[in-house]
Parts: sequence; structure tokens; C-alpha cells
Amino acid sequence: MKVTFLGTGTSQGVPVIGCDCGVCRSLDFRDKRLRSSIHLDVKGQSIVIDTGPDFRAQMLRESVHRLDAVIYTHEHKDHTAGMDDIRPFNFKQQGDIPIFGTAKVINQLKAEFSYVFAEKKYPGVPGVAVHEITNEPFDVQGVQFIPVEVRHHRIPVFGYRVQDFVYITDANQIAPSEIDKIRGCRVLVLNALQIPPHISHFNLEEALRMVEVIKPERTYFTHISHRLGTVGEVEKMLPSHVSLAYDGLQIDL
Repeated sequence: MKVTFLGTGTSQGVPVIGCDCGVCRSLDFRDKRLRSSIHLDVKGQSIVIDTGPDFRAQMLRESVHRLDAVIYTHEHKDHTAGMDDIRPFNFKQQGDIPIFGTAKVINQLKAEFSYVFAEKKYPGVPGVAVHEITNEPFDVQGVQFIPVEVRHHRIPVFGYRVQDFVYITDANQIAPSEIDKIRGCRVLVLNALQIPPHISHFNLEEALRMVEVIKPERTYFTHISHRLGTVGEVEKMLPSHVSLAYDGLQIDL
């Protein structure tokens, strides 16, 4: 399995125009962060988790030529707003794209993209095949996904385990029963928003504590705001088995 980080940033703490912070001034390409999303190349399938506002640019940058499914973590716009841009894959593949999400996610997509789900569709709108999921394992084109339910303040969000890889974004609480689903993974991707505490995201200290509980072989932090700092600054504070992810990073499992 190959994992590509399409984006590692967040709408939280986005700088204003003209911001002169260290991240904005950084010349390190790893500090240029689009909204969080990943691409999985697994068992010959091309699968994306979340289609944020930067989805089109991310797929073009990574030269992804096929899309077999989209899996959603939750209904917030920074994770769903790019769904319309699946349409080039509809045209190329001559078929609907399967999308997977909870009832809340599907209802939000139907509200935001009503034209996609209309009984009489305008020619050329995206085509989707909807699959509603719950907190039970499900199959995506022969690939098993195990949901890991986390809390984003009061909102339930799904992370996912695929083989020995776990992806969790937008979390600040994980119940012991859900942590049990993660244990034994080789690679964990976990959100670490910033240095100060936050109401709905792990900060850096909390994310590091969670890593010590789960004890994966390797951890990458994502969903990073400008308030966390530059990669060069933050990695000096991290243990050797933990790194900041960056846009375009690829890992093989």
C-alpha cells in the first residue's frame, strides 16, 4: 500500500492576507499546507479520504489518474467542499464514483450539492454511488476499512484503519474501546493542531501522549495549523519515531 498526503493543513488558524508569521515566510516546501486529505493506492485501488476545498489542485499535483472511491471522515466543509471536482473522473471512467460516509455526512452532501442528487440531473453533474456507513467494518472495492470513532469536541468523526495503517483527523478524544482498534498498527497518522490547547483538536502535547498510549512503530502528525510552527522548528521537539507530515509525502507499507 502506498499512502500520499494530499494535504496536511487546516482551516483552523489560517493566516490573514499579508500574514508575516514564520510559516508564511518559510521557504521550506513542507510548510505549504493545503487542507487535510490522503490518497491510498491499495490492492490496485485508488481511494481518497476526504475531498476538501483543495481537492482538484491536490489531485492534479499528484497526477492521480483514477478514482475508485471516496471515503469521508465527517461533514465539515474543509473535508467535503471539493466533492464536485470528482466529475473529471466520471467522464474519464464513464461511471459513478462510490462515496462512503455516515448518514450525517451524506445528508450534508445532499444539502450542499443538491444538484448531484436531484431526480432530474443537469447534464454533466458529478455522478456518485452512495454508501451509508456506521461504526462497523466495511468493504471498498475489496479493501476493508475499519472505522475508528473519535470525538471532535461533541461531533463524532471517523478515522480509519486499513491493514496496518490508521488515519485520524479532527480529534480531541478517543475512547478506550476505539483505541483498541488502533493498537498494533505500524503507521499512525494523527492530528496535532497547535501548541496551545484547543477545544476540538489535539494539541501537540496531547497528540504525543496519545502516541505513547497507542505505541505505533511510526507516527505522522497532520491537520497542522500555522500556530504549530514550521516543520524545522517542531521536529526538534519530537521523538525519533514521530514526524510532521507534509503535502506530497509518500509512505509505503
